[in-house]
Amino acid sequence: MLNSVSEGSAAPATRPVRRRLSALDRRRQLVGIGLAKIVETPIQDLSMDDVAGEAGISRGLLFHYFPTKTDFYLACISAAGRRILRNTAPDEALAGPEQVEQATRLMIEQIERRRDFYLALVHGHGVADPRVSEVMDSVREGSTDRVVKALGIEERQRAVVRAWWAYTEDRALTWSAVPTGERPVSLSQLVAECVAALHALLSIRV
Repeated sequence: MLNSVSEGSAAPATRPVRRRLSALDRRRQLVGIGLAKIVETPIQDLSMDDVAGEAGISRGLLFHYFPTKTDFYLACISAAGRRILRNTAPDEALAGPEQVEQATRLMIEQIERRRDFYLALVHGHGVADPRVSEVMDSVREGSTDRVVKALGIEERQRAVVRAWWAYTEDRALTWSAVPTGERPVSLSQLVAECVAALHALLSIRV
């Protein structure tokens, strides 16, 4: 009797190893898989079978944790929103103006790296649910908090800072849509222009 697969015969297909996880850990695992996929894949093309397969569970069990595809998608983009805030956090040891400049640069770089995904996050492409806009609101609120704190801005000007972030996002999306060698300004110039716009807006007294 042969102890190994004979030459020319097909090797047995490997199957994902099932692991027993707590409900919380399983949800985290599934969201992590989904988040990695929707960065590059439109939500309407996301395969729940692929997500379940990568996790080593059945499709039915996936829907035990997330009743609908929309619920799963929203959990993923909520995680994406938290990740954006982590990735764009400035060094709080820096002086306030330097923190703002660093946070602006980090946000523009984040948008450049994941432009299509950021567009989907801003405009809610692929799912009609008001909770999508709530995720984007949380990112802008968190980013606004940082600027207000760093510069010691009065609460009455908070709305100005929040609107400025929307302006900065739009500048970054427009800038990153142009091929690298054809962009009208460099990253450093774009950051400087956006920061200058913030200070100009804050200097207006009515």
